[in-house]
Amino acid sequence: MRSLMFLLVLVIFCSLPMTSSVDMSFCCMEFSNVKIPVKLVKSYSWTSSNCPRRAVVFHTFKGREFCVDPETTWVNSHVAKVDKRTKV
Repeated sequence: MRSLMFLLVLVIFCSLPMTSSVDMSFCCMEFSNVKIPVKLVKSYSWTSSNCPRRAVVFHTFKGREFCVDPETTWVNSHVAKVDKRTKV
């Protein structure tokens, strides 16, 4: 009986992530203080509005990701340059 109860709880627990509508998006817990050279940036994305702090995530050609505060002075320039480069 105890085994059956354990199995039932396990099945319910395993099925929750498949039916849950919880947003599993990426949030930045800290920001990088390093100015990333724009030539290393392949693309960027924004964190979800559900995150405690909005951030820009720069993706490099080597597959690294850097969370950056969008209020930082150089970020808007990088975003504009990446947009211009990718629209051509």
